[in-house]
Order: sequence, then structure tokens, then C-alpha cells
Amino acid sequence: MPNTTFLTKKLHSSLLDLLNFSVEAFLIIQKWHMLFHALWLLCFLLFFFLKYHYFSKPLPVYLVDFSCLKPPSSCRVPFSTFIQHAQEFFDEQSISFMAKVLCSSGQGQQTYLPPALHYIPPRSNHHESTKEVEMVLFPVLEDLLSKTNLSPQEIDILIVNCSGFCPIPSLSSIIVNKYSMRDDIRTFTLSGMGCSASALAINMAQNLLKVHKDSNAVVLSTEILSTGWYPGKEKSMLALNCLFRMGSSGILLSNKKDARNKAKYKLVHSLRSQRASDDKGYYSAFREEDSDGITGFTLRRDLLQVAGETLRSNITAISPSVLPAMEIFRHLASKIWKRLIDKSVETYLPNFRSVIQHFCLPASGRPVIREIGKGLRLGEGEMEPALVTLHRFGNQSSSSLWYELAYLEAKERVKKGDKVWQLGMGSGPKCTSLVWKCVRPIVGEAQKGPWDDCIDSYPNLVVEKD
Repeated sequence: MPNTTFLTKKLHSSLLDLLNFSVEAFLIIQKWHMLFHALWLLCFLLFFFLKYHYFSKPLPVYLVDFSCLKPPSSCRVPFSTFIQHAQEFFDEQSISFMAKVLCSSGQGQQTYLPPALHYIPPRSNHHESTKEVEMVLFPVLEDLLSKTNLSPQEIDILIVNCSGFCPIPSLSSIIVNKYSMRDDIRTFTLSGMGCSASALAINMAQNLLKVHKDSNAVVLSTEILSTGWYPGKEKSMLALNCLFRMGSSGILLSNKKDARNKAKYKLVHSLRSQRASDDKGYYSAFREEDSDGITGFTLRRDLLQVAGETLRSNITAISPSVLPAMEIFRHLASKIWKRLIDKSVETYLPNFRSVIQHFCLPASGRPVIREIGKGLRLGEGEMEPALVTLHRFGNQSSSSLWYELAYLEAKERVKKGDKVWQLGMGSGPKCTSLVWKCVRPIVGEAQKGPWDDCIDSYPNLVVEKD
């Protein structure tokens, strides 16, 4: 009987141990099971994180190369020639006004006008404008294709901008027809966008390249002057006869994998802003008929104020992406101090030169360049490309930004890692900022571009003392 009791207790104890072991094992398995599910969830979240930040990130947009037109010397128009021709069909008051505009514009004596405007009187018709298109766009595209070893059939996206001339077929169709481009090429023609059109077209190409992978995009920028000539008497319209000059540019952008190895720049920031909803800004630069029914482009007196407001809003919007945190903090702190404590204190202007090495400003005129430079706290060196471009080539509308960049390259000032800020402003009013980062050394460009015969002459005393 005692042996039976002992065996019973022993068996009961063993069963209890087995049960405890089973429960513990079950709990451990459950814990590992939960850990297994947690691990799967972690991997799932990690996958989507990587997909969002890396796999879904758009491919970088590179500026492979660009070209600027060097018009033939036969198209040069010194002040004396311009005034002499104008005397044949303008009254004395108009001649006097245009002479003052020329002398105060910041232009030099070697700017260019198309052949149609060298006739007496100038020929402002569709045929001459079409001939001017061929004269300014064909050579610059051919030079770009030669520089980049690209064939017309390898262009996937084509954007052509010109504000004043909008023929049918479109300018982009004229290019496609001339160079027998592919049937599936995506083409766009921008008109009425003013001097900011080239920078705006780059922003547009960037957005298209986000959607269309492994593609090349070409942007052609110009202003056809034949259709913009004003033969009337309104002073606010006569100014454009004196300010705008002949020029064009071609830019190759790409998101192809091999573009990184041959490109000059990478587009790091782009931002567009406009104030067309404001009537004062909308009518500050306006194409309309004068009292005699002659079409011209009116520049109103509040244009500079409107341009400053448009520029300020664009700079404010892009500043967080460009400036270091300390510069933004100092600017905001000074604004708060001025508003709440001491209204006599000047608001701190951020130092963009701490992060941007080169600036391409709108070459719309000497006062505009000076005012923008003052607002950005720029020195003479930063304003030099715009002032020199205005002096040598005049205001070439949207393509001026590329002549300025060509000047910086010809001077071999752009180093690998440098950032370049192109600032395009135009009617509307609108403003577009492009920030590029140089991705390779740039040398030997002085002999390849529009500055080949005069780069050693600048900056000269005329520009330095203007």
C-alpha cells in the first residue's frame, strides 16, 4: 500500500511537471509566433519606406550642355546706325526719346537686330518673321546637337518658347519638320510668357522628365523681333524698339543613366510664381493698340515696383530650400523685432552668397539689375554677368540667362560643386528660379560660345562704371 501511494504521488508529480513544461513551451511558442509576426510587419514597413524614399524618387535632371547664338556681324546695329535709320520714319520727339533710352539702357555698340529691321522702313510681316525663326533657331539647335553628339531622332521632348510670334504650324512643328524628328516626339510651344519663358520651360521639362523616364528634352528659347517692331508715337511703346535685341539659346536636359557622366549641371531646385491675379501687375507690361490702332507693347511706370513684388514672393518661397537654417532664423527674428520692439531697425536680408556662388539675373536693363542685386545683397562680381551680357548683346529676353552662364563658363569661374541661380522674370507678371549644381570641371568654353572674340575685353570700364 505505501508503495502504491508513493508511485501515485510520483506519477502525479511527473504529470504536473509535464503539464508545466507544456504550458511553458506553448507560451514560448506563442511569444515567438508574435515575434515572427512583428518581424514581418517590420519588414513590410521597411519595404514601403525604401520604396517611397528611393524607388519612387524621380530621376535627377541633368543639363548636358547648352548653346547660344552668335549673330552675324552684318546684323550689328550701333546707336548711330539705329538713330540714322529711325530718322527716316519717326518724328523728332520719338527720335530724341529713343536716343535717351539707348544711352541709359546699359547696352553697348555691338548688339544685333535681325535683317528685317535693317530695312528702311523695317519689314514687320509674317514672311520676315519666319525667316528670322530659321536664322535664330536652326543654327543654335545644330550647334547643340554637334556639341552633345545627339541626333534629332534621339530627342524625346521638344519645348520652344517665343513670346511675340506664334505662327501656324507652330514653332515646334517647324523644328520637327526641318530635322525630320520622330512621330512620337512630345512637342510644346510657349508664347506670351515674356522674359521668364526659358526658365519656365526648364521647369516644364523637369516635370515632364519626372513622368517620362530615360528621355532627352531640348528647350529652344528666342524672341522674334520682326513682329514686335513698333512704328507709332507712344513713348511707353517705343521703348521696346530700343531694349530688345537678337539672340537665342538651346538647352539639352536628360534623365538618362549615362547623362551623369557627361553633364555639366544637375538641377537641384526650381520654383515658379506669378501675380497675374493682381490687376496692377497684369497691366504693367501689356500688348495692345495705341490711339492710332497700331499694335505695340506698353511698359507702364509701376513695372519696377511690380517686378520687385513678384521677385520678393518667389525668393520668399524658395528660401527655405536654399538657405541654411541660421540665415532663415536671423531674417525671421529681425522681422519680429522690427514689428514688436523697434520699427526703426532694418530687417536682416539673408546672405544668399553663403550658399550660391553664381547668379544669372534678368538682363532687362541696368536699373533692374542693380535693384535686384541690391535686394539680394550682391556685389559687383555677382551682378557682372548680367551687366556684361546686357552691354555686349542687349536684352535678349528669355535667352539672356544662358548668355550669362556662357560668360561665367568662358571666364572659367564655375567650379565643380558650385551652385548657379538663374532668375527669370517676365510679363504676367511671373518669376521662375532655377538652381543648378555643377557636377564636373568646366574648362575651355571661351572658344566655343558667343564670347569667343571678346571675353578678354570684359569686364571693361564701361560696365564697371555704369
